[in-house]
Amino acid sequence: MTSSKPISGQTAVIVGSRAPGRPWLDLSWQVFAIVTALVPVALVGHFLARSGETMRTIGFDLRDRFRDLWRGTAIAAVIGGAGLLFYIGAHATGANLTVDPSQLPDYWWRIPILILVSAQNAVLEEVIVLGYLNHRLDQLGWSVRRATVTSSLVRGSYHLYQGLGGFAGNVIMGVIFTYLYRRWGRVMPLVVAHTLIDTGALIGATYLLGKVSWLPS
Repeated sequence: MTSSKPISGQTAVIVGSRAPGRPWLDLSWQVFAIVTALVPVALVGHFLARSGETMRTIGFDLRDRFRDLWRGTAIAAVIGGAGLLFYIGAHATGANLTVDPSQLPDYWWRIPILILVSAQNAVLEEVIVLGYLNHRLDQLGWSVRRATVTSSLVRGSYHLYQGLGGFAGNVIMGVIFTYLYRRWGRVMPLVVAHTLIDTGALIGATYLLGKVSWLPS
């Protein structure tokens, strides 16, 4: 907001090269970044174990994988489509940066890395901000409304790098995801949904950005 450029004229890159011109080193750093980003999820597992619980407590397991898969796919179709329209509208009003999901070079590992990054983001956010945070706030005696607002605002806050549109869109997504998590008692369908949404955005942008007129670039 303090830049001389308007917000819509700025660009936020989600996944970029970590060692330009050195594909094997770049790949190594990409994998390293994905693995280390998941360390907080392991910490959640540790904290749950200390209180006599497991990841199953928040529904992060494979015991209902087929139902989780179709639920997650349905959510992704609805939220993903609505999110794209919201982003285009927010960008048009000047409230959002131009989001460039991927600037990875065209190597054989580009698509696999984008899928892994999508899964990493989904696991990290939904296990911690959705499942674990709401679970602990419930144990502290917070009301459902207060916990939902807190979780959703946290989700929106770390998307502010995309602009006010990114913040607002993710707050809305947080409210919907929290409602579904409480309804089903499982984060896994939301992990599936988030993975599919991010995969579609990262791979779609790789092939469409700059080639279609309706997508800001």
